Amino acid sequence: MPLSPDILTFGEAMSLFIAETPGDLAEVERFQRRIAGADTNVAIGLARLAFQVAWISRVGDDSFGRFIRRTLEGEGLDCRHLRTDPDHPTGLVFKERAEHGEDPKVEYLRRGSAASHLGLDDVRDLTFQGVRHLHATGLPPALSPSTRELAFHMLEQARRAGLTITFDPNLRPTLWDSESDMRDTLNALAARADWVLPGLAEGQRLTGLDSPHDIAGHYLDQGATGVIIKLGPEGSYVRTQQDTGTVSGVSVARVVDTVGAGDGFAVGVISALLDGLSPRHAAHRGNLIGAEQVQVVGDMEGLPDRARLRDLEAAHPLA
Repeated sequence: MPLSPDILTFGEAMSLFIAETPGDLAEVERFQRRIAGADTNVAIGLARLAFQVAWISRVGDDSFGRFIRRTLEGEGLDCRHLRTDPDHPTGLVFKERAEHGEDPKVEYLRRGSAASHLGLDDVRDLTFQGVRHLHATGLPPALSPSTRELAFHMLEQARRAGLTITFDPNLRPTLWDSESDMRDTLNALAARADWVLPGLAEGQRLTGLDSPHDIAGHYLDQGATGVIIKLGPEGSYVRTQQDTGTVSGVSVARVVDTVGAGDGFAVGVISALLDGLSPRHAAHRGNLIGAEQVQVVGDMEGLPDRARLRDLEAAHPLA
């Protein structure tokens, strides 16, 4: 019987195909198979850091779903609440091989996927007893009405149970019916979280404010304990009721693939907060892990284990 989890996560996992050579996907003949999904990236990263992580989702009754389940279980995730859906397929994503550190183009086959049919029935027997933390993103509420209902339910139940909550907006504008729907829904979810983790451009789009200070203030006024804003290579900005300031980024020799950097950042922040470290240390660890992730091919292959994390923090101490 798996141990009671420290952390709950929920959302969408897809089978990822990464082009082996640069260029337009129409011309690529060979791909490497991996897995993708912002929520699974964070779950895997936290499991590698020795947290017990439970994953809530659906995959199709197909080879892609079996591959995802096997991969997640191999990473140590508790998949008791990963349902195999016999009626809907596993989502797929195809990704270009970028050459010069730019964001790679991606194409999705996810409409009507098993994960988009995730809903309240999938968590009827879920218990929050013994769980310390819930991590949520803006992806599930964008997929369907049932996943949106689930997102609000999970945050509300986690708050009642006394868990701490992180929320990463993870904007995907093409999945939403309108800009206003996206903004209102994600801000309502952020208001239920303790820690809000937007990128700068995401924060500007969601709040209509320009500066990290003002964006963070918006979420603090809604009740957040703290806000940590991703600033890309420049690092991150931290604001709580007691402290504010920028934490410098970590330079890398070569950016290979930018996808997953924000998820790596979330892994760093969450793990540090659960380790009892300060918000500035959490932002610094987020910067370190985000920098690791951009140096490899794949969405989560650069996420470190505890030994690697100790080496990183020793080599790059918080200034």
